[in-house]
Amino acid sequence: QVQLVESGGGLVQAGGSLRLTCAASGSIVSINTMSWYRQAPGKQRDLVAGFARSGRPVYVDSVKGRFTISKDNAKNTVYLQMSSLKPEDTAVYYCNIDVTGYDNRELTYWGQGTQVTVSS
Repeated sequence: QVQLVESGGGLVQAGGSLRLTCAASGSIVSINTMSWYRQAPGKQRDLVAGFARSGRPVYVDSVKGRFTISKDNAKNTVYLQMSSLKPEDTAVYYCNIDVTGYDNRELTYWGQGTQVTVSS
């Protein structure tokens, strides 16, 4: 079983910054992908940034140049540094990881979600 702990959300003014953290723990042999999604009220949950299986970072066009995804492999932790925040970034942000367990099974887990609110 794997557990995800998210933190770092909050209320900021437009132009401000936040750093989201997601730490995975439990029966993990390896992490295959680590990603951040967001969901605004009345809208679907969309990918914001992530590491593909190759390790290459990817970003949705709307956050390129403003958001940076990073990771600490030793801590099984992924971060999302968000700068120059805009009101349209307001959403609940969810961490997503795909892991391989000691039984060689691959499973996907979601974090609880953390609210990011950007005021104008």
